[in-house]
Amino acid sequence: MREWVVGGAVIEGPGGVLLVRNRRRDGSHDWSPPGGVIDAGESVIEGLTREVNEETGLVVERWSEVVYEISAVAPDMGWKLRVEARIAMDWSGDLSIDDPDGIVDHAEWVHPDSCATHLAGGARWVVEPVTEWLAERWSGSRQFSYRVDGVYGSELTVVRE
Repeated sequence: MREWVVGGAVIEGPGGVLLVRNRRRDGSHDWSPPGGVIDAGESVIEGLTREVNEETGLVVERWSEVVYEISAVAPDMGWKLRVEARIAMDWSGDLSIDDPDGIVDHAEWVHPDSCATHLAGGARWVVEPVTEWLAERWSGSRQFSYRVDGVYGSELTVVRE
């Protein structure tokens, strides 16, 4: 079973919430908040700061505590995922993309009322937590757990536990 730890960023600016467009192997695209896999030897904060800079060009100086955590397990595909999402409290820079993984190909400030439209079609375990946070803006941290059964996108069954 492969396991990943991912950092997720909620970044708000004058133009709205920052979302990135991800190019998938099959040529499709989906939108998500910026973030990515934490490399070995990095803390979540270090990795999240690096990922945000690579994907957006922004430099985050200060992060909130964890606003939501996601756990997802996909036994048929052989992976487990744990995400820590934080709010960028202080950041600077201009949008530019230099993603060494070649996944992120666009970044855009999206009005919070339009985020659900942009995120539509993305993985449920990505879309639901950020959409719910934008609607409720709770304090503290919330947990989201998902089980993903199946192997292919159109055939996946995702259950929130």
